[in-house]
Amino acid sequence: MLMRTDPFRELDRLTQQAFGNRARPSMMPMDAYRRGDQFVVHFDLPGVDPSSIDLTVEKDLLTVSAERQWQSADDEEIVASERPHGSFSRQLFLGEGLDSGRVEASYNNGVLTVTLPIAEAAKPRKVEITSGGNQSKAIETESTAA
Repeated sequence: MLMRTDPFRELDRLTQQAFGNRARPSMMPMDAYRRGDQFVVHFDLPGVDPSSIDLTVEKDLLTVSAERQWQSADDEEIVASERPHGSFSRQLFLGEGLDSGRVEASYNNGVLTVTLPIAEAAKPRKVEITSGGNQSKAIETESTAA
Protein backbone atom coordinates (compact mmCIF):
# COMPACT_ATOMS: atom_id res chain seq x y z
CA MET A 1 0.00 0.00 0.00
CA LEU A 2 1.25 3.47 -0.77
CA MET A 3 1.20 5.82 2.18
CA ARG A 4 1.08 9.59 2.24
CA THR A 5 2.49 11.24 5.32
CA ASP A 6 2.93 14.87 4.32
CA PRO A 7 -0.34 16.82 4.71
CA PHE A 8 1.07 19.78 2.75
CA ARG A 9 2.28 17.74 -0.27
CA GLU A 10 -0.77 18.60 -2.39
CA LEU A 11 -0.44 22.31 -1.58
CA ASP A 12 3.25 22.17 -2.51
CA ARG A 13 2.41 20.34 -5.74
CA LEU A 14 -0.22 22.89 -6.77
CA THR A 15 2.08 25.80 -5.94
CA GLN A 16 4.93 24.23 -7.88
CA GLN A 17 2.69 23.58 -10.90
CA ALA A 18 1.49 27.18 -10.87
CA PHE A 19 4.83 28.83 -10.14
CA GLY A 20 7.44 26.26 -11.22
CA ASN A 21 10.48 27.58 -13.07
CA ARG A 22 13.78 26.29 -14.44
CA ALA A 23 15.41 26.42 -11.00
CA ARG A 24 12.55 24.42 -9.46
CA PRO A 25 10.82 22.47 -12.22
CA SER A 26 7.33 21.07 -11.72
CA MET A 27 6.91 17.75 -9.97
CA MET A 28 6.18 14.67 -12.07
CA PRO A 29 2.45 13.83 -12.01
CA MET A 30 1.47 10.27 -11.14
CA ASP A 31 -1.44 7.85 -10.94
CA ALA A 32 -1.45 4.88 -8.54
CA TYR A 33 -3.90 2.00 -8.26
CA ARG A 34 -4.20 -1.61 -7.14
CA ARG A 35 -4.71 -4.32 -9.77
CA GLY A 36 -5.17 -7.78 -8.26
CA ASP A 37 -2.04 -8.70 -6.31
CA GLN A 38 0.02 -5.65 -7.27
CA PHE A 39 0.15 -1.88 -7.06
CA VAL A 40 0.83 0.02 -10.27
CA VAL A 41 2.18 3.57 -10.41
CA HIS A 42 2.45 5.65 -13.61
CA PHE A 43 4.73 8.71 -13.68
CA ASP A 44 4.45 11.23 -16.53
CA LEU A 45 7.93 11.95 -17.91
CA PRO A 46 7.42 13.15 -21.49
CA GLY A 47 10.55 14.01 -23.41
CA VAL A 48 12.86 12.43 -20.84
CA ASP A 49 15.76 10.33 -22.08
CA PRO A 50 15.27 6.85 -20.54
CA SER A 51 18.96 6.70 -19.60
CA SER A 52 18.47 9.70 -17.27
CA ILE A 53 15.75 7.97 -15.22
CA ASP A 54 16.89 6.60 -11.86
CA LEU A 55 14.62 4.38 -9.75
CA THR A 56 15.76 3.32 -6.27
CA VAL A 57 14.08 1.48 -3.41
CA GLU A 58 15.58 1.78 0.04
CA LYS A 59 13.63 0.14 2.87
CA ASP A 60 10.14 1.66 2.51
CA LEU A 61 11.06 4.60 0.25
CA LEU A 62 10.79 4.51 -3.55
CA THR A 63 12.56 7.39 -5.31
CA VAL A 64 12.20 8.29 -8.99
CA SER A 65 14.47 10.94 -10.46
CA ALA A 66 14.93 12.04 -14.06
CA GLU A 67 16.34 14.87 -16.15
CA ARG A 68 15.05 16.69 -19.21
CA GLN A 69 17.51 19.04 -20.88
CA TRP A 70 17.14 21.46 -23.74
CA GLN A 71 19.75 23.94 -24.83
CA SER A 72 18.96 26.53 -27.44
CA ALA A 73 21.57 27.22 -30.07
CA ASP A 74 23.30 30.61 -30.19
CA ASP A 75 21.46 31.57 -33.37
CA GLU A 76 17.99 30.74 -31.94
CA GLU A 77 15.69 33.32 -30.43
CA ILE A 78 13.41 31.80 -27.79
CA VAL A 79 9.82 32.94 -28.30
CA ALA A 80 8.21 30.78 -25.60
CA SER A 81 9.70 28.44 -23.01
CA GLU A 82 6.93 26.85 -20.94
CA ARG A 83 8.04 23.23 -20.72
CA PRO A 84 9.89 22.46 -17.50
CA HIS A 85 13.52 21.40 -17.83
CA GLY A 86 16.08 20.22 -15.35
CA SER A 87 15.91 17.58 -12.63
CA PHE A 88 12.67 15.98 -11.48
CA SER A 89 12.21 13.83 -8.40
CA ARG A 90 9.36 12.09 -6.63
CA GLN A 91 9.37 9.91 -3.51
CA LEU A 92 6.74 7.44 -2.33
CA PHE A 93 6.58 5.77 1.05
CA LEU A 94 5.76 2.08 0.64
CA GLY A 95 3.67 0.15 3.12
CA GLU A 96 4.91 -3.05 4.73
CA GLY A 97 2.44 -5.06 2.65
CA LEU A 98 4.44 -4.53 -0.57
CA ASP A 99 7.32 -6.70 -1.78
CA SER A 100 9.91 -4.01 -2.52
CA GLY A 101 12.44 -6.66 -3.58
CA ARG A 102 10.42 -7.52 -6.72
CA VAL A 103 9.76 -4.05 -8.15
CA GLU A 104 9.50 -3.88 -11.96
CA ALA A 105 9.65 -0.77 -14.14
CA SER A 106 9.16 0.10 -17.82
CA TYR A 107 9.22 3.35 -19.79
CA ASN A 108 6.95 3.70 -22.85
CA ASN A 109 5.60 6.78 -24.65
CA GLY A 110 6.81 9.17 -21.94
CA VAL A 111 5.27 7.21 -19.05
CA LEU A 112 7.30 5.35 -16.43
CA THR A 113 5.27 2.42 -15.06
CA VAL A 114 6.36 0.91 -11.75
CA THR A 115 4.78 -2.35 -10.56
CA LEU A 116 4.98 -3.32 -6.88
CA PRO A 117 3.76 -6.83 -5.97
CA ILE A 118 1.79 -7.41 -2.77
CA ALA A 119 3.90 -9.37 -0.27
CA GLU A 120 2.83 -12.99 0.31
CA ALA A 121 2.39 -12.30 4.05
CA ALA A 122 -0.12 -9.53 3.26
CA LYS A 123 -2.34 -11.61 0.95
CA PRO A 124 -5.60 -13.15 2.26
CA ARG A 125 -5.18 -16.76 3.37
CA LYS A 126 -7.25 -19.66 4.75
CA VAL A 127 -6.96 -20.46 8.45
CA GLU A 128 -8.10 -23.78 9.91
CA ILE A 129 -10.45 -23.53 12.90
CA THR A 130 -10.99 -26.56 15.07
CA SER A 131 -13.79 -27.17 17.50
CA GLY A 132 -14.26 -29.55 20.40
CA GLY A 133 -15.87 -32.16 18.09
CA ASN A 134 -12.66 -32.51 15.99
CA GLN A 135 -14.39 -30.86 13.06
CA SER A 136 -12.38 -28.32 11.18
CA LYS A 137 -13.49 -25.54 8.93
CA ALA A 138 -11.37 -23.22 6.76
CA ILE A 139 -12.21 -19.54 6.82
CA GLU A 140 -10.71 -16.82 4.71
CA THR A 141 -8.98 -14.07 6.63
CA GLU A 142 -7.47 -10.87 5.38
CA SER A 143 -4.26 -9.40 6.67
CA THR A 144 -4.34 -5.74 7.70
CA ALA A 145 -0.79 -5.16 6.44
CA ALA A 146 -1.79 -4.64 2.79
